[in-house]
Amino acid sequence: MNIEVGGILGLILLICVIYAIVKTTQSSASTGTKVIWIVVLLLLPFLGFILWFLFGPK
Repeated sequence: MNIEVGGILGLILLICVIYAIVKTTQSSASTGTKVIWIVVLLLLPFLGFILWFLFGPK
């Protein structure tokens, strides 16, 4: 699966992933959970953001 995101969509995705990482680090979840979510967001930015949005720490 080779999906390339560039231009304005890439910038929007980058902002969304950074937002998700910041919100994850500020959450009251355990350290292990935070690390797992951050790794998922960094390795799978698009899918990771969608999963974080649906199932991430609140």
